[in-house]
Amino acid sequence: MSNRATVLIVDDEPQIRRLLRGTLERAGYDVTEAGSAREALAAIAGADPAAILLDLGLPDRDGMELIPVIGKQSRAAILIVSARDATDEKVTALDLGATDYVTKPFDTEELLARARAAIRNRITSEGGRTMVKAGRVTIDLLNRRIDKGGEEIHLTPKEFGIVAALARFPGRVITHQQLLSSVWANDYDRHIEYLRVVIRNIRHKLEEDPASPRIIVNELGVGYRLMSDEG
Repeated sequence: MSNRATVLIVDDEPQIRRLLRGTLERAGYDVTEAGSAREALAAIAGADPAAILLDLGLPDRDGMELIPVIGKQSRAAILIVSARDATDEKVTALDLGATDYVTKPFDTEELLARARAAIRNRITSEGGRTMVKAGRVTIDLLNRRIDKGGEEIHLTPKEFGIVAALARFPGRVITHQQLLSSVWANDYDRHIEYLRVVIRNIRHKLEEDPASPRIIVNELGVGYRLMSDEG
C-alpha cells in the first residue's frame, strides 16, 4: 500500500479533474476525485486526504457551505480552486476555514507549491512535527514516507495513520481513544483490540525487536507514545 499523501479533487468539471489529477500524480500524490458535495463527503471518510482542492460551484451544494462541514470531519488542508475572483468571496472562504484560495485559470506549478505549503502548515499549526527520527527509523509526515536504515517501509493506511498520530507529538502519550478516533471513522469500529492488532503489525515493521519495543511503547491502560531520538 502507498504511504503517499492523498489529495481529493472536488470539481464538477471532468476536464479540470483530469488536469489536476495528472499534475498531482506526476508530483507524487495519490489522488481521488468527487464531482459533487455528496461525493466529496463520502470520499473524505474513505480516503483521509491530506489536502482538498475544492471548487465552489458544485451542482448539489455551494462550496462555501461545504468548508465548515469538511472542517468538522477532516484535518485536511482546504484549498479553494474557483473562478470566483471577488475579494469578498476569498475573505469569506478563508474566514470559514479554507487554507488558501487559487483562482481559475491557474498555473499548475503555483498550485502545487500552495498545496505543499498548505499540507505542511496544517501539520505545524496543530503544534505537531513533520519529521521524526527514532533510531534507524525516519518518519517524514509531509511526504508520508517511513524509512528504516535507508529502506522505505510500506504501511497500510491504518498503520500509517497510527504512526502519524504518534509521530506528530513524539514522547507524548496519545490515548487509545485518540488513536482510534484518528484512524477509524465510525464509532462502532473503534475497538481497542483493533488498535492492538495494528500496533503489533507496526512494531513488526519498525522495531528491531518487536517483543521489546523501543519506538512505540505502551502506557498500560492509557495509550501509546512514540520515542524519538530527541527524547
